[in-house]
Amino acid sequence: MSSTTSTRTRILQVAAQLVGDSPDGDISTRAVCEAAQVGAPALYRHFGDKEGLLSAVVDHGFERYLATKREREASADPVEDLRRGWDSHVEFAVRNPNLYRLMNSPAMRTPPAAALESHRILTRDLERAAAQGRIRVAPELAAQMVMSATVGVALMLVARPAAFDDPGLSRRVRDAVHASILTPDPDPDPDPGTGAREEAEVPSAAARLSALLRQAQGSGLSTAEAALMKEWLDRVANTGPEG
Repeated sequence: MSSTTSTRTRILQVAAQLVGDSPDGDISTRAVCEAAQVGAPALYRHFGDKEGLLSAVVDHGFERYLATKREREASADPVEDLRRGWDSHVEFAVRNPNLYRLMNSPAMRTPPAAALESHRILTRDLERAAAQGRIRVAPELAAQMVMSATVGVALMLVARPAAFDDPGLSRRVRDAVHASILTPDPDPDPDPGTGAREEAEVPSAAARLSALLRQAQGSGLSTAEAALMKEWLDRVANTGPEG
């Protein structure tokens, strides 16, 4: 390991330790330099500024969590993968409260790479669900809904644990959000009823076709035509039967 790499790694490890030990998750660059036994110019040379250092700390701490997601093979049931993804996200937040608050702090003007990758993994699972006709809205909107709710629950659990002390809270919110974006399990003996079922299936069918078109290598459409088709299908999917 080169001295440059060693210095950067030492600064990063020290900063991560200080963030974890801090009562509020905040640290000073001066404290990091003193603990790492480096001068301020070395810190700024490697990380640019305090925000760059904190962003690197988040990515460093989140790496092990993301590694398990990268290595996880997708199951045949994307809905179950979505449930597990929610649960593992919240569990990570509870185990690493300072790191998680830092990751989602509005003071960080540039989202850490870890946050962006986590969102991409979620969207990938939702696209798989859409391709099976299992979601009611377009995957991009569904990802925004799920991520907003997941982060909201996780932040409340780590920021106000005394007030949010119901151990089943995360699961209840998860199931409520999933119910709003996921279609029910297929009914092997459906009742045709008055046509309400068919009307409700239109958004899901649009989301499924949009996902399949994104996956297809050759749809017979030009780039402009494919983009327009996706826009139309996503609009139908996101409007729903009441739109």
